[in-house]
Amino acid sequence: MKTTITALDFGTSKIVTLVAENSGSSRCDIVGTGIAAYDGYLADGWNNPGDLNDQIAKSITDAEKQLKHRKITHLNVGVPAAFTKVYSTEARVTLTGTDPRVTPQDVKAIFRAAEKTLGDPVGVVVHSSPAWFCVDDGKKHIEPVGLKGRELRAMISFVVADRYFVDEVNQRLQSMGYIVDGFYSTAAGEAMLFLSEEDRDRTCALIDIGYLNTDVMIVEGDAIIYLDTIDIGGGNISADLAMGLDIPLRDAEEKIKRRYIFGTDVTERTYDLPGVEGQAAKSFTREQVTDIICSRVDEIADEIKKRFADSGVKLGNWSNIYLTGGGLSFNRGGREYLAARLDKMVKDTPKRTMTFNSHSYSSTLGLMDLIIDTVEQNHQPARNGGAIREFFRSLFGG
Repeated sequence: MKTTITALDFGTSKIVTLVAENSGSSRCDIVGTGIAAYDGYLADGWNNPGDLNDQIAKSITDAEKQLKHRKITHLNVGVPAAFTKVYSTEARVTLTGTDPRVTPQDVKAIFRAAEKTLGDPVGVVVHSSPAWFCVDDGKKHIEPVGLKGRELRAMISFVVADRYFVDEVNQRLQSMGYIVDGFYSTAAGEAMLFLSEEDRDRTCALIDIGYLNTDVMIVEGDAIIYLDTIDIGGGNISADLAMGLDIPLRDAEEKIKRRYIFGTDVTERTYDLPGVEGQAAKSFTREQVTDIICSRVDEIADEIKKRFADSGVKLGNWSNIYLTGGGLSFNRGGREYLAARLDKMVKDTPKRTMTFNSHSYSSTLGLMDLIIDTVEQNHQPARNGGAIREFFRSLFGG
């Protein structure tokens, strides 16, 4: 039996509706997509709240056109990183019995203990997951069921959504006639989809440079243990070019920023804009453009370094750092330039689908993957043996 799932993802420059069908024969078949450009958001709210409903409706309607006359009535909504906070807390429980071994019930108990330690955070918990488990101060594990000992410890991460965002979006969608089935952490979905288990077990980082902001995530095990948003993105680079060169923003974005290549081995030495509507043609040297672009990317790099330092998490040589998002990844040499400024190797995220460019749609694809995991596991009983990690995803909702 096919299950139809609809995800609504709020990026900083576009709203994406993604409709997928999954069944026993197909992990995820994308059957509908709708994309609507809008003015996005910053940390203090929507940039153009009066236009938001119209763009939500356009995104959903565009996806419906591909569904053979079926209407979308239920939605799963991604909560952007800018509207979430991450809280990581340690908890412990005593193992009992004559031959004490970790059971699924012990795992549930340690999550309850972690929730008590968390207290009453301001907001809505939309995701919880383990960074690690440890039995009797031994080696860290992500799958502890069956391990023998007297005490189970764990580091549990909670992603808490801003209640303003949850209530605001829920009210808007209800007024438009839609039912919200759930809110999910977009950052958690993105991290779990694009970062391998091996990378996460060694602690790694994901940098998503979008249009208006940059999300910095540090991940361990199955958990985001640090998350922060920088209110600078690729759109700021375009705005700097428009102001510094005295040209329209669209020309700055499409004719200069997107064409720019980082590094010295380039053939393009000038950027020429033809004259339109009586205005004279303009030409800019590569040096003029480089000074503006690199100044802003340097600022982004400095802010990322501050976040790494503030996190309190040690990122050693064993910790891989990945870059995604449309703000810088599309510029050839951009990842290498950022790596030099961070003084760390920065890798490209793996491609997960040929249908979408995974840099522009990485958050949407991660969100959908997280929703499907949750739906699948909620409809399947936990199994033993090789499916323990699947059991955790069922238990933890992600």
